[in-house]
Amino acid sequence: MKKNISIQIAAISLLSTLFFACKKDYGNLNGPTVEAYQSNATIAELNNLVSGTESGMRNSIAFYLDDVGIIGREFYHFSNSEPRYVTDLLGANNATLSGSNFYITSPWASRYRVIKNCNVLIDAATHSTLITDVQRKAYTGFAKTIMAYQLLLNLNLTDSNGIRVDVADPNNPGPVVDYATGLSDISSLLDQGMTDLSGAEVEFPLAGFGSFNDSPGLVKFNRALAARVDVYRQNWSEALTALSQSFFDLNGDFYMGVNSVFGTGSGDQLNPAFIPQNQNGEVRVAHPSFAQDILPGDDRINKATLRNTTASIPAGLSSNRDVWVYTSATAPIPIIRNEELILIYAEANIQLNNFNNAVMALNIIRHRHGLADYSGALTQLALTDEMLYERRYSLYFEGHRWIDLRRYNRLNELPLDRPGDNVWTEFPLPVTE
Repeated sequence: MKKNISIQIAAISLLSTLFFACKKDYGNLNGPTVEAYQSNATIAELNNLVSGTESGMRNSIAFYLDDVGIIGREFYHFSNSEPRYVTDLLGANNATLSGSNFYITSPWASRYRVIKNCNVLIDAATHSTLITDVQRKAYTGFAKTIMAYQLLLNLNLTDSNGIRVDVADPNNPGPVVDYATGLSDISSLLDQGMTDLSGAEVEFPLAGFGSFNDSPGLVKFNRALAARVDVYRQNWSEALTALSQSFFDLNGDFYMGVNSVFGTGSGDQLNPAFIPQNQNGEVRVAHPSFAQDILPGDDRINKATLRNTTASIPAGLSSNRDVWVYTSATAPIPIIRNEELILIYAEANIQLNNFNNAVMALNIIRHRHGLADYSGALTQLALTDEMLYERRYSLYFEGHRWIDLRRYNRLNELPLDRPGDNVWTEFPLPVTE
């Protein structure tokens, strides 16, 4: 299946003039070519590529969140125009996932378009004589970090079916590699990005990075992603090391981190995961198990608010709660934030049998959400149960539960709502692969 993927990644996501244009003038991008950037790129041209990369990361993100959230039984997406949300993704009537349908082709292609942008940025920065070496390192370190993140999202979908990592030359892409190799390559890419970013001089603006928009901040972001990859690889000690180099803070703001941001300005994007409360027709409603399984007093119930009327479809599904995580059309979508890092800290310590550290971290999460101290058994199994509960509700609709249960071989714990439904372990590769 070694086919050319140039169709997927040929389009360069240069949306930078439209991305927070009020903050920075990036020049005219009406007709840029790859060659124009590779010849001897200026800082302004390189910044176009950075901003286009950050903007492109938002494309098709709602499809990704729907994929992992619906299969992970976090919510239903009812749509009059798109029945596959409740058929294919839920395995209704023994349906199967197709490699030619939007739920894999759209997010997959969007991620590789961003990766194409990153490869152009690396090439342009490498060959530019108009920037210093420390400036060059900032561009290449940023690009490698974002490439790793985009590859991880696609690998989250296809799992053992693998991904292509080497796509620098779209006419001669590298092979599809398996899950373990993909994670290893992503980890190496993050390490390369950290090396480049260390001591670099950042000359480009970033919209969703808050205070993590300079060299030390980008290193912390890079290491936060590395910690996520380390727990996926079951490299528990390495995860704790990565956390120590990130913005992880047991006593910090849970929402401190890096986000994809949205706006109402001309040419900008609205949050595609936002749907108003009590809407009919196109809705995302919480899976009934969300409210059934939550502990009394847990304030995370507010992520799924009661509807005025129950939403239902003839296919035999219903819910009386709206998904209410992204509460406006301009609400940010987290890429990674401190609450996840605290839960990574708990997970790594559980697996290393450092139960006191794990319980301390879990109690920080519990207290902030209205719950009393953890009082269960101090065993790896019991604490893993608790950690997965906290991840389920703290990271709801952020793209984690299906992946978490798959990592722990617990997909059989997800409910089946109808005879013939299925819980998928992975998506097929797109037919273009």
